[in-house]
Amino acid sequence: MQHYYLLGFPVAHSLSPAMHNTAFKALGIDASYGAVETDEKSLPDTVARLKEEGASGWNVTMPCKGRMFELCDVLSPAAKIARSVNTVKNEDGRLYGYTTDGGGFVKGLSSAGFSVEGKAITILGTGGAASSMIIGCALKGASRIDVFYHSPSSKEGIAPMLERLKGVSDAAVGLFPLSDPDALARSVAASALLANATRAGMLTADDPEGLLCAFPESLSFGKCSFVADAIYHPEETVLLKRAKAAGLTVQNGLPMLLFQGAEAFEIWTGREMPAETVRLEAFGS
Repeated sequence: MQHYYLLGFPVAHSLSPAMHNTAFKALGIDASYGAVETDEKSLPDTVARLKEEGASGWNVTMPCKGRMFELCDVLSPAAKIARSVNTVKNEDGRLYGYTTDGGGFVKGLSSAGFSVEGKAITILGTGGAASSMIIGCALKGASRIDVFYHSPSSKEGIAPMLERLKGVSDAAVGLFPLSDPDALARSVAASALLANATRAGMLTADDPEGLLCAFPESLSFGKCSFVADAIYHPEETVLLKRAKAAGLTVQNGLPMLLFQGAEAFEIWTGREMPAETVRLEAFGS
């Protein structure tokens, strides 16, 4: 039996074990997927133990993606740009690191009939989800990506990744403050896709009803035709509700989760994940 895991903290409520175990069962693959709680400090010891046990691979979630990047022997092009790894394949103790989040985001959009190739895109946020979206869209041929940041520190944090991206993508990338409504209005008016990668709208202690929205209510969607949100709890954020009411196509974060997992599954097994079966049985939707 092959053994796969999710590493990070917290991981108890992750959908990844249900997703992968459903796929293994559907395809008759003799494998299991479990979860191991670990933080950045303990990650090297956890990885050493999994290598010793002969684990076939693992996913990595926050806060360990950057540290996992440093522990891999071979890195995918996207992982090198992101300096982050969320999927590892163990081949006789040699660790191959990938980041599948950006590809998952793009495939999720594609599943709804939207192609990023040649499109202008507006992305709100500069964290891990935003970086993945930016890299995924740039590597798939987006013509322009405008990124909106919260603070000077978040601008400084994402700037090195954007510099690395210039060497492998022709996409024009702009960096603007979210506090500038005029810049945001101009960007969205000229974009085909608006994507929220901030926490605004997520159900948290600070926003228990998910009422926050990173996109000001005073702004229109212009010519934008598609609005995506990295959040999937709640299932429909304030942003998605507003976009749907305006007649736009919308998508929450579940397709991104599903297809980043599907890409990892294919890296590990060489087989295509039965995405529809997983969506119905693991996600219940």
